[in-house]
Amino acid sequence: MDLLSDFFLAKAAFIGIVFAITLGIAAYSTYFERKIAAFMQDRIGPDRAGPFGILQPLADAVKMFMKEDFIPANSNKWLFIAGPCLSMLTALMTSAVVPFGDTVTIGGVTFDLQGIDVNIGILWVFGIVSLGVYGILIGGWASNNKYSLLGAIRAASQNISYELAMGLAIIAILLFTGSLSTKAIVEGQQNGHWNIFYQPLGFIIFLICAFAECNRTPFDLPECETELIGGYHTEYSSMKLGFYLFAEYINMFISGAVMATLYFGGYDYPGIDFVTAQFGNNIAVFVGMGALIGKALLFVFVFMWVRWTLPRFRYDQLMGLGWAGLIPLSMYNVVVTAFGILIGKPFTAGIVGVVLLIGGLLIHDQLFVKKKIA
Repeated sequence: MDLLSDFFLAKAAFIGIVFAITLGIAAYSTYFERKIAAFMQDRIGPDRAGPFGILQPLADAVKMFMKEDFIPANSNKWLFIAGPCLSMLTALMTSAVVPFGDTVTIGGVTFDLQGIDVNIGILWVFGIVSLGVYGILIGGWASNNKYSLLGAIRAASQNISYELAMGLAIIAILLFTGSLSTKAIVEGQQNGHWNIFYQPLGFIIFLICAFAECNRTPFDLPECETELIGGYHTEYSSMKLGFYLFAEYINMFISGAVMATLYFGGYDYPGIDFVTAQFGNNIAVFVGMGALIGKALLFVFVFMWVRWTLPRFRYDQLMGLGWAGLIPLSMYNVVVTAFGILIGKPFTAGIVGVVLLIGGLLIHDQLFVKKKIA
């Protein structure tokens, strides 16, 4: 019984640490996004709260807490409160199956740097991500505001559309690994055999879908201020609004961690064998944990970079890209991957598949242009 309680205590402590790291990164992602935006727009950005504005996230948190907590008179009070809470909860729960590192031994006890190691880890990710849209949908509907409701409906249809393409992109990864476990997927990529070299097209599809799942520009139509005022969170204020905004940044970090796990080797990094031999397994594992977090932060930067670079899609363009573009592409990627595994040359098949795709698109484009001119 003591061993069981110690196991749950260790898991609870690790999950608490992961949550703390995630919340800290999400808080300071708001600061770095404003700094990156300022750099791209040739201005200074936040510089008043502390040196270089480094205390700006704390100032924002105080501001959120001090603002009036307003609930519309004709709204559904309990659902209005439940919406942002559900968004925050699902955003944090996704990190439970991400393997942040291999096993470490401390005081003769071995710890696994993963919240829960289940053999259906990818299904867990998709299940929790699918539940996340309910937080937006419930909040938009409970607000009793037509703009909020339209934003919530947009979010639901957008997530459903892009989850299909994302799921098909994952199938190609599962063909390689033969397991739904995120730990097994990372272990299959050790020593530099990262899936990005075998699945470049699948990664691009997954990345685009991640933008849509996080409601980030150019897929931020659920909160499009030009036509929906503020979208699904128009009626929210104080920390309820803060939960929605915070959940978006948490989703960005967790999406980056999932992409690093699936395509960039997870906690694998160049020179891991050298670090293990020179400094021991524990140091190598913690360096690997830092490598995974670094890869995730790189994707967070990409999310921010794209936000201040590309314009927002129209809604028909967004849905057309999802249904007529990404879903056929992901099906093509699955067929090419399966053929490569069948002939025993997945890398060659992946490269040839990408070349054939680009060639076909160029030919189609030329034929379409000639037909349009004629």
